[in-house]
Amino acid sequence: MAAAEDDELLPRLPDLFETGQQLLDEVEVAAEPTGSRAVQDKVSKGLDLLKTAAEMLSQLDLFSRNEDLEEIASTDLKYLMLPAFQGALAMKQVNPSKRLDHLQQAREHFSNYLTQCQHYHVAEFQLPKAKDNSAENNTASSSVAYPNLFAMAAQRQAKIERYKQRKELERRLAAQKAAVESGQADDEQVREYYLLHLRRWVVVSLEELESIDQEMKILREKDLSKEATPSPSSRQDRPPMKPFILTRNAAQAKVFGAGYPSLATMTVHDWYDQHQKRGVLPDQGIAKTSSEVRKAARRQEELDIKEDEEDEETLQRAREWDDWKDTHPRGYGNRQPSPTWASASAPPRRQRRRICLTLNKVSSNYECVRTLVLALSCSSWCILIS
Repeated sequence: MAAAEDDELLPRLPDLFETGQQLLDEVEVAAEPTGSRAVQDKVSKGLDLLKTAAEMLSQLDLFSRNEDLEEIASTDLKYLMLPAFQGALAMKQVNPSKRLDHLQQAREHFSNYLTQCQHYHVAEFQLPKAKDNSAENNTASSSVAYPNLFAMAAQRQAKIERYKQRKELERRLAAQKAAVESGQADDEQVREYYLLHLRRWVVVSLEELESIDQEMKILREKDLSKEATPSPSSRQDRPPMKPFILTRNAAQAKVFGAGYPSLATMTVHDWYDQHQKRGVLPDQGIAKTSSEVRKAARRQEELDIKEDEEDEETLQRAREWDDWKDTHPRGYGNRQPSPTWASASAPPRRQRRRICLTLNKVSSNYECVRTLVLALSCSSWCILIS
């Protein structure tokens, strides 16, 4: 009875796998930073669950090197992705002091997954070779001196192909996900769904291995540079430098100075207090005697009186000018009155115009009367003659 109760309390392999996969999905789509406490707790919990699942999988001996991919049950294919999940979660750890160890663990998990997939012929790919540290340094120095353009072009083309494969696999997975999770898919559809997952993680593992190798190389070079830098103690052991003068000799320095500004002998506040006591600050003026003060005051009074008189004269002149402008309109000098109007003041312009019009009318009427008189006189002479 006790053994049966213990077996019931132990977690089942499907539950461990599904929980670890769910935690990985939550970490990848989390809006919080990867270094936050909540995300790191999920990473640690997922790694522990997947580690337990991997131990149970090895105890069950579910996969064998002597069988092919077709001999594995469709529901068991998903357990082949355990090493890939472990590597992905190991990459999410953000402890700087243990970053190199985490990268090595993640590389080991991804390499195990790729080796397993290559054995079962899940996809066609070339397994990356493990690089030695000394070999990396030698190849790095030679590649810097003589870059292999053909290798760089091939690497770029491989990245493009992997990217296209990953997008196509994700599209097909999204189309089959709903049917498989709802339980409506048959065995063939379930098998195809998990095979697509395995191929997608092959592409992801290849990309992650490449980035891991680059990051490990950077971290190792950083450690080497730290070891090569001199320690602070060696810098402090150097003897202090002696002061020197920029002039040719000490005598010239005494006469012309050392060639650089001398050190301050007092603060700004001390200088201000000293000049304030002497009374030579700009707001205090120069100290003067009593006679000079009286002369300056008398001169100032005379200037004030003179300014007042000049102000009165200027004001009177301005008033007279205003009065003259009131009685003399603008252009008065150009329109002086004629001799007939000399005795009287010149009439306004409008009045002069009316006078001219009246005279014109009178002259026209006079001509009319004169013509009438001539006509009447002519008619009277004609009557007398007859």
